[in-house]
Amino acid sequence: MTAKRNRGLTEQAADTAVDQACRMLRLPTIRSQYPELAEAALRDQMTYRGFLAELLLSECDDRARRRSERRIKAAGFPREKSIRQFDFDANPVIDPAVIHTLASCDWVKKGLPLCLIGDSGTGKSHLLIALGAEAAMHEYRVKYVLATKLVEAADEKLLAKTIARYGRVDLLCIDELGYMELDRRGAELLFQVLTEREEKNSVAIASNESFGGWTKTFTDPRLCAAIVDRLTFGGNIIETGTDSYRLAATRARAEQQAAAGRAIGPT
Repeated sequence: MTAKRNRGLTEQAADTAVDQACRMLRLPTIRSQYPELAEAALRDQMTYRGFLAELLLSECDDRARRRSERRIKAAGFPREKSIRQFDFDANPVIDPAVIHTLASCDWVKKGLPLCLIGDSGTGKSHLLIALGAEAAMHEYRVKYVLATKLVEAADEKLLAKTIARYGRVDLLCIDELGYMELDRRGAELLFQVLTEREEKNSVAIASNESFGGWTKTFTDPRLCAAIVDRLTFGGNIIETGTDSYRLAATRARAEQQAAAGRAIGPT
């Protein structure tokens, strides 16, 4: 049975009814944007259907945005980075087309790995976080962790839980792999995490060491080879180079400040 509605509501009463209905139905975006959209609909002479579509789409868009924000927050990124912020001119070694292709997240959908290899200051962590954020915005579950923190996260009692926790997400971003030597237990834990995810869920790593130098991080050669195999099979390898653009930018600013000081001269 359909409830009867009063057709003679004043504008003020209608606004109040919309506000209350939105509260009950938990439609915060429609509630906040309704007055503005109603004015625009009147001004543009929109049909009832068109106005309703605008209201519902605005709610859907805002919910999608909030979901993305929650997934990015849950990922645990240490700072906000985006591909738009990345200065490709400062590091011409990196092909923008390749990065923008990766931003489509097809590799995450297929469960493929990604390796970002390069010296400090070449942008690998920036790209790791930015691509992780893109995956979160594409509605994938993402988790960011430092390699050393991942290894420290589990003792013998929590080993299975740690492996399971990092196995559940769609994309696991491991940063700073290669900065510190991992003992056999740490290397075995990382190997088990990678094995749990192999060909099912993606792993993205950033490392300051080329694969040939990973024997300094993983002291067991056979274990090192197995880890490299899991991180490279069928995946993407991006080399960010050896020239630190952060250092170059710092030097450039220092030179500009020095030149400005010389131009002003002594007072």
